[in-house]
Amino acid sequence: MIRDDFRKYLCPTSGSPDGLEVASALGCWITDAAGNRYLDWLSGISVCNVGHRHPEVLRAIREQAEKYLHVMVYGEYVLEPQVAYARALCEIAPMPQPQVFFTSSGAEAIEGALKVARKHTRRKRFVAFEGSYHGDTFGALSITGAAGMRAPFEPLLETGFLPFGWEESLAMIDDRTAAVVVEPIQAEGGVRVPPAGFLKKLRSRCDETGALLIMDEVQTGLGRTGAMWACEREGVKPDILVLAKALGGGMPLGAFVAGLPLMFTLSVDPPLSHLTTFGGHPVSCAAGLAALNVLRGQDLARHARELGTIAMNILLGLKRAGEIADARGAGLLLGVELDSTDRAEIVVRACRHSGLLVGTALHDPKTIRLVPPLTMTDDELVRGLDIFTAAITETR
Repeated sequence: MIRDDFRKYLCPTSGSPDGLEVASALGCWITDAAGNRYLDWLSGISVCNVGHRHPEVLRAIREQAEKYLHVMVYGEYVLEPQVAYARALCEIAPMPQPQVFFTSSGAEAIEGALKVARKHTRRKRFVAFEGSYHGDTFGALSITGAAGMRAPFEPLLETGFLPFGWEESLAMIDDRTAAVVVEPIQAEGGVRVPPAGFLKKLRSRCDETGALLIMDEVQTGLGRTGAMWACEREGVKPDILVLAKALGGGMPLGAFVAGLPLMFTLSVDPPLSHLTTFGGHPVSCAAGLAALNVLRGQDLARHARELGTIAMNILLGLKRAGEIADARGAGLLLGVELDSTDRAEIVVRACRHSGLLVGTALHDPKTIRLVPPLTMTDDELVRGLDIFTAAITETR
């Protein structure tokens, strides 16, 4: 019955949804309605960095829910969970004088960042990268580097697209550019890691032309790549940092973070230049702060780095053996490229049959993305790798 209602009453996003009927989730595991348990290496697409239903997150949700839920649009009333979480994020933000604007999602955060860039620079043009993904609202879609996704909705914002990681193309950034939007590692693009030094040269080119640098860390942030922010791996400081996914500890939450001079742009000429009703929901902020405290208290970025190194060594062994085309990534954001989309789909199905949930990248469906919770244990890593390698070798 519920499967019939799923197809009847919910708007479909594809013709072939996964269809896993979830009964419960805890830690790194999901249990379906039939009682089957799956090791979850999708994490809600990099959402569950501290695992499903972490006890500290649940405690924060319960405590806040007993006080109040929504009371007023964001930025009007003083809500302790918002203030506490903003302060904690500003303490670790990679720019001077940071301020936080909370939103409900990553796409909404991207929209806010684009508005700041346009209003501050008074320029119209944006630059982004081929293979990028920044969301599906009109502004976010405008800077998403997949022509097939943009085409049905054009005309969109004026955006130039550059090859990701190609330094020679940075000359296309000029004094007409309001901002350059980049993922430090392209997740939906197939877990593409730029060459060393590329982000630094991008930062320099933005400085030369007066363009702002917007770093989209929706998937890469909060410890996922083995550092709090992936841009830290090259010591690059963005003008605007965009966050979501793991930001809410499993609850819906996004944010963009920038220095005070930039953020002040939104409060004048006219005031209320950007508003949100549910952004920074007090329960989401309480959950997110609890998750951040777990992340920092347990040094999960280091844990992700260590487990990611073990996993990458295994995956590179498969590459040397000719079983896969490539393995790449950082921390626990890993991509395994196969020789075809069909083969990747077969491996994904084989993994699920054996109790491991993985999926392919949106813009590169021949690449399987591995994004387990950062709380994964050594035993869970071994178990998952055993299932994954067996699926690779047994489906040749």
